[in-house]
Amino acid sequence: MPAVPDSATEQARHVVRLVRETLGDPAVRAACPHGSAVLGGLRPTSDVDVLVVLDRPTTEAERRALTDALLAVSGARAYEGPARPVELSLVVHAEVRPWRYPPVCEYLYGEWLRDDFASGLTPAPAPCPDLAPLITMARAGNVSLLGPRPSELFDPVPEADLRAAIVEGVPGLLADLDGDTRNVLLTLARILTTLRTGRIRSKDEAAAALLPELPPEHRPVLAAARDQYLAGEYGSWVDGLPAARAHAEYVAGAIKRAYPA
Repeated sequence: MPAVPDSATEQARHVVRLVRETLGDPAVRAACPHGSAVLGGLRPTSDVDVLVVLDRPTTEAERRALTDALLAVSGARAYEGPARPVELSLVVHAEVRPWRYPPVCEYLYGEWLRDDFASGLTPAPAPCPDLAPLITMARAGNVSLLGPRPSELFDPVPEADLRAAIVEGVPGLLADLDGDTRNVLLTLARILTTLRTGRIRSKDEAAAALLPELPPEHRPVLAAARDQYLAGEYGSWVDGLPAARAHAEYVAGAIKRAYPA
């Protein structure tokens, strides 16, 4: 994996081992990275993003056991000591090849759901449009942690489905703006540049591509978000929220024009 620290690569492989130990080797067909690891390299606060392909569905008991194992090794509150946050997605191969939209995600773990998982919630299979960009990123990187490469596992995601999937997430992003300002601003920039080019960039690359065309009053907000991301910082947005909201509204309007409903 290009520009990925050894520690993060080992953490990704450890996640794959946890899946194999929990589900049994015959259930696991392949595993691959996606996200920052294949979009130019991990940044200081990047998640370790892993997609595992299964040959069968999971049981609730297996999903609970896997969730408990991930709580121990993921993020700043990991029971076994601080680590990068883990985002783990499981898909049953027959649910995504041949491709259909929206695809079903068999299991999803992410640190934004930690409190729910720690209190006893167990992830369940559900339709997941986000698998469209995830599989697109995995195919673009075409790196294997286990088994065949993504280009052998997955059909290309149709452009129409990729566009629909990324736009579907915009209302949720806008709702999260005040609490996760930096990441929301960068993700909106990535959505807009993906709609225009068909290529998914890293968050900082998407911001760099969008900055020159922004009206002057909107550039400082996105530049600050990009700089914080590259430095591994979040910073305080309390005083900057009015400008961040105005910027997000402007970019959301551009997204709507690029993808009229």
